[in-house]
Amino acid sequence: MARFSEGAVPDQRFDVNLSILFTELPLLERPAAAAAAGFTAVELWWPWIETPTPDQSELDALRKALVDAGTQLVGLNFYAGRLPGPDRGALSVPGEESDRFRANIDVAADFAATVGCKALNALYGNRVDGVDPAVQDELALENLVTAARAADRVGAILLIETLNKPESPLYPLVSAPAAIEVVDRVNEATGLGNAKFLLDIYHLSMNGEDVSQVIEAYADRTGHVQIADNPGRGAPGTGSLPLEQLLGELTKAGYDGWIGLEYKPGDRPSAESFDWLPAGAR
Repeated sequence: MARFSEGAVPDQRFDVNLSILFTELPLLERPAAAAAAGFTAVELWWPWIETPTPDQSELDALRKALVDAGTQLVGLNFYAGRLPGPDRGALSVPGEESDRFRANIDVAADFAATVGCKALNALYGNRVDGVDPAVQDELALENLVTAARAADRVGAILLIETLNKPESPLYPLVSAPAAIEVVDRVNEATGLGNAKFLLDIYHLSMNGEDVSQVIEAYADRTGHVQIADNPGRGAPGTGSLPLEQLLGELTKAGYDGWIGLEYKPGDRPSAESFDWLPAGAR
């Protein structure tokens, strides 16, 4: 595996997504495992895929695991259905799923506040057969406005993410401009300005977008970055993306936020999948 050059990422901050890495361990053991690998920051998809409103004891246990490990939670998804899986979000899906998203908004925001998490990600949701896309978009805006206000209440930003069409064919936000359009609509509706773009390099590359152009155009609108190599969604160096170059372009464009490692470790323990990253950059 190709290794980033020493000093290549001196000013960049990397966190580990504990919903795709260290999944060989129970949830409450993952923060300590990330810390043992040298990381002080982590992020999570909504951990309780069966419920948007887990018992307070479960929330408290996760908070304790994060604190005991000395890890900062820097990103958290709102409830988004079954991830990994086919759902790809709930907030634009009429009926029970959007109800579950709404029930989750304050739960997720309040939990984020208890651990100092400053970024909440809201996956848009798939198109549904028999439902007018305009109806879904109206519902999405209503729910995103509520989520943005809840995020603002706890001092956080709201992230809007582009996914990729090959893996999420029913998800409507499959280009950077599509996500930016939603960001703009939410900010216009709330007047808060706390909706930001989640720039996922893997998803953008899977869509065939010019990632360098996206960085140049939208780095100043970006609230979080996630990376994986392509093809395969593996660690940097397992595919063909020039990730070291792209991260350098992000820095040059003025992005200084967190970069989430959201890749599959392959057929080895997660702790062994970070050899591409110099220890000093963790």
